[in-house]
Amino acid sequence: ALLVYVSSWLKCHEPAAFCAGLLNSQPLGFYSPSQLVQDAKRHGVELRPVDVTVSEWHSTLERDRPALRLGLHMIKGLPEQSAQRIISIRQIAPFSDSADFFRRTQLNKRELNCLSDANALAALTGNRRKAMWETLGLTPEDVPLAVNARVETKPELLPPTEGEDLVADYRRLGLTLGRHPLALLRARLKALRLCTAEDVMNAQHRQTVYAAGIVTCRQRPGTASGVIFMTLEDETGNINVVVWNSLIERQRRELLGSRLLGVHGIVERKGDLVHLIAGKLVDHSHLLGSLVTGSRDFH
Repeated sequence: ALLVYVSSWLKCHEPAAFCAGLLNSQPLGFYSPSQLVQDAKRHGVELRPVDVTVSEWHSTLERDRPALRLGLHMIKGLPEQSAQRIISIRQIAPFSDSADFFRRTQLNKRELNCLSDANALAALTGNRRKAMWETLGLTPEDVPLAVNARVETKPELLPPTEGEDLVADYRRLGLTLGRHPLALLRARLKALRLCTAEDVMNAQHRQTVYAAGIVTCRQRPGTASGVIFMTLEDETGNINVVVWNSLIERQRRELLGSRLLGVHGIVERKGDLVHLIAGKLVDHSHLLGSLVTGSRDFH
């Protein structure tokens, strides 16, 4: 009981510290880093991106204000040893530019690709596309040309689109600090008459709705007689979905294979607890294109 009280107090009064602690404890429970970050944003937490010039290994609170800085540990494929090298070298002197970073850290192509793809070099290069271009200037032995390179005119590259940044964020970090993917798709979802998580929360008891969200969790407790509970996420919050056995058997493909799932269902309200009882499932995953999302599935 004390642990629950302390956690609740932290989430209410120190949401940035609460989120940082959970991110640094991953994998933990069935809340993904994306869900934690989206919830923190909805509660007014200022989140700042991974940045090789300031990020520590773990996610930390910024000194100038209660903002949460994502740590280098968030970058998929980046070894901790390489991240600690970046941190220790910049403590000697800040990086002046990308060439200085390449020369002093001596990271290999794979590690630099991880940093570029995560947009962690943006402070030195401008954006992830420029970072990727500069990391191409490496010898086959993975030694940066910046050590002995002649000065060359850099090409004028268009910055990535919002959609391209979003796809790269999810690919390398598993989350985005930009707009939620469904915020970009909201006009198309409205055309399909799909409502938001906020609409579901505000719906009347026994009201029929058609909603959709990115699948973040599926769980089938042994004590639930085969019923599957799902969590769907959009830019306004989460939708708790209940799928009964009869529907599981009829729509197993949509249930288990969808990344973006539409649910025709009936709202059940019990006080502040709201569930959507599924009557029909529709797979809208094609709307996400190449966006890589994942769900945490439990039995």
